[in-house]
Amino acid sequence: MDPVIVVGTGVGGLAAAVRMRAKGHKVVVLEALPDAGGRARVFHQDGFTFDAGPTVITAPYLFEELFEAAGKDWRDYYEIMAIDPFYRILYDDGSQFDYVGDDERLIENIRALSPQDVDGYRKLAEHSHRIFDVGYTELSDVPFDTVWDMVKVIPAMLKLENHRSVYSLVSKYIKDERLRQAFSFEPLLIGGNPFRATSIYLLIHWLERKWGVHYIKGGTNKIIAAMVQLLDDIGVDVHFNSAVSEIEVKDGKAVAVKTDDGRRFACSNVICNADPTMVYKHMIPAENRKKHTKRRLKGVKNSMGLFVAYFGASKTWTDQAHHTILLGPRYKGLLDDVFDKKVLAEDFSLYLHAPTRSDASVAPAGHESMYVLSPVPNLRADVNWETEGPIYYEKIMERIEQRMLPGLRENIVTSKFITPEYFRDELRSEDGAAFGPEPILQQSAWFRYHNRSEDVKGLYFVGAGTHPGAGLPGVLCTAKVLERVIPELSPSERVALPSTTRKSA
Repeated sequence: MDPVIVVGTGVGGLAAAVRMRAKGHKVVVLEALPDAGGRARVFHQDGFTFDAGPTVITAPYLFEELFEAAGKDWRDYYEIMAIDPFYRILYDDGSQFDYVGDDERLIENIRALSPQDVDGYRKLAEHSHRIFDVGYTELSDVPFDTVWDMVKVIPAMLKLENHRSVYSLVSKYIKDERLRQAFSFEPLLIGGNPFRATSIYLLIHWLERKWGVHYIKGGTNKIIAAMVQLLDDIGVDVHFNSAVSEIEVKDGKAVAVKTDDGRRFACSNVICNADPTMVYKHMIPAENRKKHTKRRLKGVKNSMGLFVAYFGASKTWTDQAHHTILLGPRYKGLLDDVFDKKVLAEDFSLYLHAPTRSDASVAPAGHESMYVLSPVPNLRADVNWETEGPIYYEKIMERIEQRMLPGLRENIVTSKFITPEYFRDELRSEDGAAFGPEPILQQSAWFRYHNRSEDVKGLYFVGAGTHPGAGLPGVLCTAKVLERVIPELSPSERVALPSTTRKSA
């Protein structure tokens, strides 16, 4: 029997490969880049280690499940630690808020900023818990193949007020504008505008409260390395530098995958951990995608882009938090510029990742490894990043130095940055979008790209572009959905896992 071909080694593709192999399928993985991880790959530069993308680990049980499914103990592969505070939020007026997991401390931090909002927050937390119970617990690993699947959940969504935006629902309970920002920014972590992302994404708040915020020792890249090692241990071949050019379709069924260098891999099924828009536009012949026509593909509204600067410094700032949100003078106005007007604003809000606060191994002794992320318009904007990139980088460094890290620029010893062009060129993301289709109500659940292709039998999707969406928990859940939609093998068809394997280094 031909293997399942997994296209892409992002977190979704690696998770899908593990789950399919654990179910007895033969599996082959193809990756266009020379290394694994996709958005979660790693950059090594001048002795510093930089996670390229995701840095916030929530719902760690989803990773543990993968190793358990393959008969392994995750502790043999990676080390995880809790982060406290979850996030430190610095406001433009000089005030500060630490978002923490401990309920008593969190309430006291809210009281210190806005006593009138303590009771409102309790009601907000209870509401986010109810949203979590439906949106995550009941629906995160359930496929939305038909419109009826969507219709069935509409009453619950209306009862939970999911027709409202995240910011709108937060504002129902919270009066202080600073706390409204603190409890509504999380959709930005999955490419959403808090002012129009459906409030179902408030489930992120309860997800963090339930399982906490964590860090993988050595960086998120270490969980990628662990998953690649796991695939090797259970007999999965991973081919790097193997960009897919076409999914071959015969009689409406995916039968093979072709690479740019002329190789052809016959398959039983194809699982794409790639931007579905790019797959349908460039890898599926037009005659085999009647539902995903050129007109429909043009209607996809993609998420914002990201500008990410990575830098190492020859000193440390030990009073910093691991995760810091540095908010600018505008909130809605800045998001309007990023998502709608598509202009590169003069001001910005930033996320600063300082892993050295928790793990000295990512930088030379006595040095600091950091990255700073800024939401920016995707490539639908008229921005010349070759010209604007260095200017934008300098503005960000100046802002961080003024607000957080005195003496930063004179101590930087290595740096680099990426723009939306990196997401388009390296990661093959339509419009250079950082998170695939924007998570608005009209592009969620049944309205999002389906996990099981409507056009091609045997073609499936995992990753940020399909249900339930972006963010590490969402992407890992897209792989769980596959277990519901890809047919089980008969006992005689299953390929047993190796009986003895080595542990990772």
